Amino acid sequence: MNDEIERELLKLGANEGRYEYKKNFERHINMESNRIKYEFSAKVYQYSTSPEMSGWTFVSLPKEVSIEIRDNFKWLEEGWGRMKVTAKTGNSEWRTSIWFDTKQNTYLLPLKAAIRKKENIVFDEDVEIIIWV
Repeated sequence: MNDEIERELLKLGANEGRYEYKKNFERHINMESNRIKYEFSAKVYQYSTSPEMSGWTFVSLPKEVSIEIRDNFKWLEEGWGRMKVTAKTGNSEWRTSIWFDTKQNTYLLPLKAAIRKKENIVFDEDVEIIIWV
């Protein structure tokens, strides 16, 4: 995290611990690890470019979370709006990336089959997600 962002977060009253932000998600800041933790729930859906293909499984980050991440950390994005994060749902934690979708104007978090199976995740249901940026 760069010094300017850290100063802004401190001005907002951010410190070790957590606080509510717009009542739609929780943001936790750990200044020692320079990671910000976002907690939210989102509906699981499948996207495919054709009916013959099984497609990808995603959750869309809430718009408020995506706006905050993009406003503060766009400089961390790599090609095609990809940003490396750590994600967690249930007891499963993994390194992955979120992808910025310009059509939905939000980040997408792919949920791989092994995680879905281990956590009994099904389509069209909300899941609790934690990501660290």
